[in-house]
Amino acid sequence: MKQEFWQSRYEAALTGWNIGDVSRPIKEYLDQLTDKNMRILIPGCGYGYEAIYAHRLGFKNVFVLDFVEEPLRTLQINCPSFPKEHIVQADFFEHQGVYDLIIEQTLFCAIDPTNRSKYVEKVHSLLAPGGKLVGLLFDRHFDGGPPFSGTKAEYQNLFSPVFGEVNLKDCYNSIQARQGTEVFIFAQKAK
Repeated sequence: MKQEFWQSRYEAALTGWNIGDVSRPIKEYLDQLTDKNMRILIPGCGYGYEAIYAHRLGFKNVFVLDFVEEPLRTLQINCPSFPKEHIVQADFFEHQGVYDLIIEQTLFCAIDPTNRSKYVEKVHSLLAPGGKLVGLLFDRHFDGGPPFSGTKAEYQNLFSPVFGEVNLKDCYNSIQARQGTEVFIFAQKAK
């Protein structure tokens, strides 16, 4: 998908991925973290609810990345104290950096399945040794896409060769509209 496609989705308010707040599973994960200096990347951040939440919790190194300017501008308006230099408009696959934590929230399901292995490799390359990928993946079928379908078994087969042990759990705390259709992923890069 190209930038123009996502720009047109925002312009037409076709943003079904936008739940209007930080997702509960990610909120609860962030709530239990104590290292406020860890480097966090939220790629495909959209309006950045998870980033704003982490920033307000006191995390100092939260970075967001999105293809499209409009949601990033909205993030800055909604949270003026969010560091401008931590807001990156770019293609995820071209991004460079090193992070301790990458939060997955609806980017993976937006990527054509033929590029999913490329996504896994890119996440792995952006993580510092011992770094973690955590977040939400859909465990359901969609007609067409994006969003694109996926299952726990597919994700296990995709992430395990790169990360080794991958933990995929059914979400018990999804929002009502996504109950029974999300899994929480935890994958750690070797130290």
